[in-house]
Amino acid sequence: MKTKTTTNEVQGGVTDLMWSVGLSTAKRAAGVVTGLLPIPQPTLLVGPGSSRRLGEALAGFGYRKVLIVTDRVVAQKGLLQGLLDALEAGGAAHVVFDAITPDAPIPVIEKGIAFCEKHGCDAVVAFGGGSPMDAAKTIAHAVANRKHPRKLVGYFKGLRGPLPLYAVPTTAGTGSEVTVAAVVSDPETNRKLVIADTRLVPAMAALDPALMTGLPREVTAATGMDALTHAVEAFVGQWANPHTDRMALAAVGMIYANLRTVYGNGRDLAARERMALAATFAGLAFTRANVGYVHAIAHQLGGRYHTPHGLANAILLPYVLRFESPAITRRLAALAVRANVGKAGERPAVLAKKFIESVEALNRDVGIPRQLDALRESDIPDLARAACREADANYPVP
Repeated sequence: MKTKTTTNEVQGGVTDLMWSVGLSTAKRAAGVVTGLLPIPQPTLLVGPGSSRRLGEALAGFGYRKVLIVTDRVVAQKGLLQGLLDALEAGGAAHVVFDAITPDAPIPVIEKGIAFCEKHGCDAVVAFGGGSPMDAAKTIAHAVANRKHPRKLVGYFKGLRGPLPLYAVPTTAGTGSEVTVAAVVSDPETNRKLVIADTRLVPAMAALDPALMTGLPREVTAATGMDALTHAVEAFVGQWANPHTDRMALAAVGMIYANLRTVYGNGRDLAARERMALAATFAGLAFTRANVGYVHAIAHQLGGRYHTPHGLANAILLPYVLRFESPAITRRLAALAVRANVGKAGERPAVLAKKFIESVEALNRDVGIPRQLDALRESDIPDLARAACREADANYPVP
């Protein structure tokens, strides 16, 4: 049993305190800057068939050749067909790179960069879930700047903006169609890396619920909870503002009203459309207000165990909220009222508890496990240190 504090530990504690105070000041300043930073918002095409309408628009823009970045599952299911038909009808040359794999690994992205350059593409469409979205953004940025993806990691590392970017999400989760970031994985270090630049926001995005009706139930669940995590972390973080609050609260209300529906009946187009909009609203919230400890931990699990990002977020969300609850009680209370799991006028502590319990119930109802079987106890110290470094240095955590 430890009974004595050493001089080194005292010095370390002082250093940690100075570091945290410095970071806190820097993050407050960064929050002000982020609130004022002009972040573009894409033109949104919403509803069944909107992916075809995006193709019609692209055909009219006069690009030399359009690169479509996706994965083989999306391509084999024929989800690209509406977009491709519209491009062909409009006489727009295009090529498809469908080799993206989960976590958007850098070696695959390198192949995509070479493919883009070989075909002389001058516009990029991200078509799929989070990994194709992140890969497409990285490819477009790397080609425009003639830089390796690793050289773009961080904030505003490219002199030029990416090739013109467009997006067609096929899951209602990441919100990447409206965000400033791309997350890629580095197999050499088993780490997730973030490339951030306001110019990475696509110019136009199609929210086509018809593309989402065939999603497996487990994907519907994990991506829906991913969107909920984005909204919740944006709302409880220290960079929240009235605009991000409106987006986050709208997303939470829509997810609570529709996720169970689409999990039970994936062909409900109206509910699918509302989930797609909720994911977009959550993306608009967190692209300004940022995320927190859930994401910081989830990125470590994804890098080490290749846990799907949405699943990791879903498992972690109630645990992190319970830990943070004393610092964010009133914010959790507001979420409870918007989620319709409590009533205005109840004590904040009661409402906060109801919201956390409602997240746990929603996870149960859509088949999210309570724990991650891949997690090894011996890995926890390293995972924890890496998560704290990421959160404390980058996110406006409570």
